[in-house]
Order: sequence, then structure tokens, then C-alpha cells
Amino acid sequence: MTKRIETSSGEDDLIARYFKPLATDPGALGLVDDAAILKAHGEDIVVTTDAVVAGVHFLPDDPPDTVARKALRVNLSDLAAKGATPAGFVLTLALPFALPRADESWLSAFARALGEDAVHYGCPLLGGDTVSTPGPLMISVTAFGRVPTGTMIRRGGARAGDCVMVTGTIGDAMLGLDLLKGGAVATALATDAASRDFLIGRYRVPQPRNALALALRDHASAAMDVSDGLAGDLAKLCAASGVSAIIEAPRLPTSAVATALLEAHVTDIAALVSGGDDYEVVCTVPDTRCESLAEAARGAGVALTAIGRIGTASGAPRFVDAQGRAITLARLSYSHF
Repeated sequence: MTKRIETSSGEDDLIARYFKPLATDPGALGLVDDAAILKAHGEDIVVTTDAVVAGVHFLPDDPPDTVARKALRVNLSDLAAKGATPAGFVLTLALPFALPRADESWLSAFARALGEDAVHYGCPLLGGDTVSTPGPLMISVTAFGRVPTGTMIRRGGARAGDCVMVTGTIGDAMLGLDLLKGGAVATALATDAASRDFLIGRYRVPQPRNALALALRDHASAAMDVSDGLAGDLAKLCAASGVSAIIEAPRLPTSAVATALLEAHVTDIAALVSGGDDYEVVCTVPDTRCESLAEAARGAGVALTAIGRIGTASGAPRFVDAQGRAITLARLSYSHF
């Protein structure tokens, strides 16, 4: 018997119950996407926001430069998945009471890295707010992007027969977090400094796929960024589109380090596809456009892999092994609630 997997998270239920009734503007898209749309002259402004909290999205002792880069890049990842060109961002810092006076070097390193990324991605700081808090450090970024009118890629456009594609590699960030927490990965890679550094880097500093945004806009029928886990985020895309998907596990892109850990049975596919913090893009593409998008990805220097197909019935995506047998997932993704 196949175990039933819920396709919605506690966070989704909370939003639907309390806040969806407030989102009366059509540009809010019913709060079922990763961004909203504001109409402007000759274009649409794509708006997205994400917060990162110490002890939840990053470890309290992570270096300040990596915290800054993660705070901005998780939002840039959403803009990339929507096919939007970055336009700017606003920043809210909730700083623990002692931090501003006790560790100005932390703030200096944080601001320097944030500024470097703002220049690199063409996404300048537009304003924000700074407050103190007795709780953990929290950074919230609201990012704005531009698309021609009516062209933002939504979650809800996937159609039966579309190819499912994903950028980069899956599961490295989850392995990096396990390593930092002293888990099985830390033991397995105790003497492999290069692999340890690679996985830690993947957890601390996402690589948003903005170089592929315009090509995604021209080719993809639906897309979203993979922040909470490929299985769960693809389930959200399928739910918004009213479709299902079959994903072939042997085709999932994994790094050399993750592949070695799979072969050593330190981790498994179920863990890799349900772990968070990948910040890759999963998209669906009509068959006639798959090769063209793959060519554009090669030109942009972004790895892109076809991993399955969209089916006709609605429901959670099914992950199957080389023999076509279903892979049981204990959970689809990380959930805050």
C-alpha cells in the first residue's frame, strides 16, 4: 500500500486560512505563488519577500558575510524563477539588543557582502528599517523585479506532457547542514576538507539562477524556486497547475560529493529531494522547447537537467527508481509549522 503524502504544509494552511482573504488585489495571485505583480507603465513589477532567522535559516555562528548573501540571494532566486530582472530591494534588520554596540565588525562585514552582491546582481538597496529585538537575529528582504506585461512565469501553467527540468544539483545544502550539525555526513567526510567546504558553501551561500531568467521566461510553462525541498516545491507547482508528475530518480542531478554519499549509504534519494535550501529552479517546459532551453542554459553556464514528465491526473509528484518502482518519501519538504 502506498502511503498518502500531504501536498500542503502547515505554512500553506496558515496562509490560506488567515491571509488569503485579505489578498483582494488580482496582483496577489491568491497568495499561491512566490511573488506578486504590480502594474507599471509598459511592464509588470514582480514583488517577492523572504526572511531569514538565526537558528532556522542559518546557524547563529555562521559568518556575517554568508548571512548577508543568503538573505538577498534567496529572494533573487524567486525573481529568477519568475523570469524577472532584478530592480532593487528593501531590507529590514531585527538585531539582538547587544549586537550594534558589541560587534560592529559583524555589521561591517554583513554590509560589505550585501553591497557586493547588490552590485553583482544589479539589485540596489532602496531603503528599509532597523530595529532591536530580544529574540534571534532576523533579516527580511523584499525584492523587486521587472518583466514585460503579462509575462511573469507562474506556478500554475504546467500542462500534461511537459518536461520537468531542474537547475544545478539537488541535496547539497541539506548535506552541508547535516555536516555543520555534526551528523552522519560530518563523520563520513571527516578527512575530506574539499568536500566539506563544498557542502558548507552550498548551505551558506545559495547560487540563484538569475542568468537563466530570461530564457525561462521565453520557454517555461511554470516554474518556482526550490527552497524547501524539490519534492515539496514540485508538489506545490503541481497543485497550482492541477496536474501530477513522474520523476525518475536516476536522472536527478547530484554533485560528485552527494553521489559518493549516496553510494556509501550515508544518505538516500528521499532525503536529498525533501531537504531544503537548494535554491535551484524547477520548471516545466513544453516538449518542443526543451532542447532550446537546454541550449540557452549551456550558453548561460547553468546546469539544467530533465528529470521527468507532467502527467494528466492531479496529485503529488511520484518519484520512481530505475525499475519504475515508487520511492516512499516520509515527507515532501521542510515545513516551518
